[in-house]
Amino acid sequence: MTEKTRVLFICTANAARSQMAEGLLRAKYGDRYEVFSAGTRQSRVSLSAIRVMEEIGIDISHHTSKTLDVFIGKSMDIVVTLCDRARETCPVFPRACRQIHRGFSDPYTPKTNDGEILREYRKVRDEIAAWIETEFGTK
Repeated sequence: MTEKTRVLFICTANAARSQMAEGLLRAKYGDRYEVFSAGTRQSRVSLSAIRVMEEIGIDISHHTSKTLDVFIGKSMDIVVTLCDRARETCPVFPRACRQIHRGFSDPYTPKTNDGEILREYRKVRDEIAAWIETEFGTK
């Protein structure tokens, strides 16, 4: 049995983008990848992120927001920053074989109604899903 490739997704608050990426990669390619997520600061998992992931059959309601401190010193094969702020403040993971930056817009912006908020979360979810398919699906 071969060992799974360890992937860490990082965004600012570990509330939406990194949580969605973790859920998507684990659901699609969990047989090949061991997946984690963290933030440069701790928050809570966005209820909107949970909701739009449920829409596509992926449950991230049990996820918790974590800081990078949890992963410092741990071996990761691939470290992915998903926003520019995380890229600027992310520590170096010296044992990582690859570091990738692929920025996605923050789906949380003060909107006037729930429908607009969810549209933005769906858009980012779908962008992350397409990128994951391209980046990890052919490996």
